Amino acid sequence: MLQKLLIFRRTFQRTSTAVVVGLLLLLGGPVWMVLFGPVDLSADWRTASHNTTSQAPNSISHPDAVVQVYASRAFNWRGAFAVHTWIAAKPPGVPRYTRYEVIGWNLRNRSTSISVSDDMPPDAQWYGVRPRVELTLHGAEAEEVIARLSAAVSAYPQAERYAAWPGPNSNTFVAYLAREIPQLHLAMPANAIGKDYLPNDRIIAKAPSGTGYQISLFGLFGILVAAVEGIELNVFGLVIGLDVARPALKLPGIGRLPDW
Repeated sequence: MLQKLLIFRRTFQRTSTAVVVGLLLLLGGPVWMVLFGPVDLSADWRTASHNTTSQAPNSISHPDAVVQVYASRAFNWRGAFAVHTWIAAKPPGVPRYTRYEVIGWNLRNRSTSISVSDDMPPDAQWYGVRPRVELTLHGAEAEEVIARLSAAVSAYPQAERYAAWPGPNSNTFVAYLAREIPQLHLAMPANAIGKDYLPNDRIIAKAPSGTGYQISLFGLFGILVAAVEGIELNVFGLVIGLDVARPALKLPGIGRLPDW
């Protein structure tokens, strides 16, 4: 009896240690972002800035085609866990950029969450937070993407659904476009929760960059292995990984170190 109790105690201790380590790995990053990152828990969406950050090439000095992908911390506490991503594009000779993104609250008074608009600057702050440029394409490369962009946006199968976690959300949308338009060669940010949600109940798909594959169960659990993204393990939508091409760690909430 005593021996059984000792075995149970050791098993319990090991299990408890594993659980604590797992929670630290999953939640340590988000806690760090709240304490030291660009996360403002007191922000008011009614007064938060959407001003330009002057990161998009000027249409006058850059008359050629441009495609950019941006990522910015999600609003309020969500920013501790994830970023919001969108695509901005302009054909050659066109003065204004068009933003392509999914915004959840559109479904309150519309039948689609998709927003295609040139009203907001392509590089605008997302509720007071400066976005990060994830990708820029110019000239012929950008034109190839633009030629396929409208059709890919129209074909997005989750336009009438939105869930911040685990998806489909704004990051699901951009990841879908990347898979449909391989000319983007886009590696989604590791902390873009929802990027691993595969529409149409798929379990296996190409990585957004097109350089590997991923297995995903409803965006909650999965693994991705690709030349560009590296190796990513998805647990409850939070990603732990290793960037092999550009050596770096990927941690939940924080994303790719040392980028954030």
